[in-house]
Amino acid sequence: MARPSMSVDDYVEKYGPHISDLPVTGWNSKPEPDALVETHCCFCGMQCGIKLAVKDNKVIGFEPWEEFPFNEGRLCPKGVKRYMQTHHPDRILDPLIRTETGFRKASWDEALDLVVSKIRAIQEKSGKHAFGMMSGVSLSNEKSYLVGKFARLALQTRNLDYNGRFCMVSAGGGNKKAFGIDRAANTWSDIPLASVVFLAGTNVSECFPTLTHYIWQARDRGAKLIVVDPRVTPIARTADYHLQIRPGTDSALNQALLHELIRNDWVDHDFVTQHCKGWEELKASVEKCTPEWAAEICGITPIIIREVAAVWGPAKTSFLMHARGVEQQIKGVENVLSLINLVLTTGRIGRPGCGYGTITGQGNGQGGREHGHKCDQLPGNRDIENPEHRAYICKVWGIDDSELPHKGLTAVEMFEAIHEGEIKGLLNICCNPLVSHPDTNYLRETLEGMEFFCVIDFFMSETARYADVVLPGSLHEEEEGTATSAEARICRLRAAISPPGNARRDTDILLEIARRLGREKYFPYSEPHEIFEELRVASKGGTADYYGVTYERIEKEMGVFWPCPEIGHPGTPRLFEDKKSYQPDGLFHMHVTAYRPSFEVPDDEYPLYYTTGRSVFHYLSGTQTRRIKFLVDNFPGPVCEMHPKLAAKMGLKHRQLVTVETRRGAISIPLDVTETIRPDTVFVPYHWAEKLAANQLTVRALDPVSKMPEFKVAACRVRPATPEESVRLRKDYAALKQEADA
Repeated sequence: MARPSMSVDDYVEKYGPHISDLPVTGWNSKPEPDALVETHCCFCGMQCGIKLAVKDNKVIGFEPWEEFPFNEGRLCPKGVKRYMQTHHPDRILDPLIRTETGFRKASWDEALDLVVSKIRAIQEKSGKHAFGMMSGVSLSNEKSYLVGKFARLALQTRNLDYNGRFCMVSAGGGNKKAFGIDRAANTWSDIPLASVVFLAGTNVSECFPTLTHYIWQARDRGAKLIVVDPRVTPIARTADYHLQIRPGTDSALNQALLHELIRNDWVDHDFVTQHCKGWEELKASVEKCTPEWAAEICGITPIIIREVAAVWGPAKTSFLMHARGVEQQIKGVENVLSLINLVLTTGRIGRPGCGYGTITGQGNGQGGREHGHKCDQLPGNRDIENPEHRAYICKVWGIDDSELPHKGLTAVEMFEAIHEGEIKGLLNICCNPLVSHPDTNYLRETLEGMEFFCVIDFFMSETARYADVVLPGSLHEEEEGTATSAEARICRLRAAISPPGNARRDTDILLEIARRLGREKYFPYSEPHEIFEELRVASKGGTADYYGVTYERIEKEMGVFWPCPEIGHPGTPRLFEDKKSYQPDGLFHMHVTAYRPSFEVPDDEYPLYYTTGRSVFHYLSGTQTRRIKFLVDNFPGPVCEMHPKLAAKMGLKHRQLVTVETRRGAISIPLDVTETIRPDTVFVPYHWAEKLAANQLTVRALDPVSKMPEFKVAACRVRPATPEESVRLRKDYAALKQEADA
């Protein structure tokens, strides 16, 4: 049936505020804490160390954890304020069941009985795979592992995927094709040793501020900085070379750079000959990819391409990093491979100051994609269709191969199958696809038409408002576990407090559903460390091998780098020191990456590029950060960035209300006239929902390998907002402020 959305304001008015009257003000007004719990920030893949101040089972503030080796006490604006969500009045404290007039509170028995009865009814009528599961990679390693096992052995469905499909999968696809392993090749401590730092499609200063410190250290030693981005981001303003290319043209640029490396003989011939595969084919493929050819495609001058090649080519040491800008495209895997080609051609990998890294966007984006809640993956980053990999996991889980489902649908494909009625029900945990999914108007139709929908979350997200049952789960600091940072450091998450009210730990919720489905024999756990012990065994022998890692080691060593195959193994901070890849042949695989256009490019009807991204003050779908007043006050809602030349040409003014349109929808927001964007491109951050959702406009076109949607490139047009649109926009912004002020 159709599910009318319940607004956050309606929810708070009906059910909250619930938590204590403890003032959410500055640290100096707080009482002295009972304990300082060493754990990690819940935002982004840096996993910065932080000490949470706890009193009477409440988080009342934080102190810097200066001893933790990565961030040494440094935190970004989100990290500084992250504790303020823990006791927010929007916390869901009881199970909720939808009625014709909205949600009502329910007991756990009633809610879980309903969930299990619906799962059984759908599967008995339409088959096991008619019920799916979506999860998020802000979950701990233990919960990520549990979700994968739960979906396959409790729900017995193949249709499981995760929101990393919107984030890291193109990086993973490229890494596996080139290296045979999916992680950054080096720790961030190698960055300061590099004489050249190359950043492609990564707004480091806003998305990963604490990583910027390592780049400044390299700069202090004289390193050159190269940035590739359509926007003049804060990090780009400091660059020696900023290649402000058109969205979606990355591989053309990288092929021209490779062309120049070859033409000038800036090639490590010994490394390429002895340790790489595919060199001759790659070399031939870029023979005609001149800087002039790429400049015309990319919208930059050929001179800067030659200058950048002349800096990168002869360098003694270098570090290349990329993120969503190059990955969230229908050719994201090819873009990643084209960057890896630049690293391998110069042979600068596997030694101090010479490295490559994919910067993880989500809280446990690295560990979360290693242990089983991807549709194509088993623990240890094993392939679900590989017979040997399946046999090993079946042995660990005590099942036959016939009991282990095969590969299911990826996230976007799964929601398309729900839209078409092929999948009837869904369990969603720690994921807000009504903000993060492309073409959100399509997704809204999908959620409205679903037969049964259950959400496990700690806030009433925009997605949860469409659920039949909402189960109150736990926050990062309410459950023991581990997370793995973007540099492959396995970190220890400590439970600082217990979930408030009638909320439960996510782990306990999943285990109870499994028990009620009669599958409890596969889930003999009482605490997360027991899951981690099984995870260690399940990962043993895989590329993401955690077998030698224990909670005690992580705490003593402040993190352990995988692969760590044995108890006495020191861990692996830097890969490839033996000049061998993780491919079966031990070689690094180079790949031809011929340029091809994006799915949708500007035309007469939609003449501008549309691209999206993040703000330093918000995190992903904004479910958490839009509830923190300080962050909202600094960035209250989305804006449309436009270059002054384009604004003047269109007769638009700064802060004017405009409407951005694509073939999928429209969004009305204030105009931000700024010189930091290309004159043929507009940019909108994506942390907001409903009528303010940037992803109303993005396309559902997918990378053929990773199935990553093309968030970074679409064709759009911009016009002044109508009076009706302006009135609605002001109401939307007022609601955002009211939500944060609550």
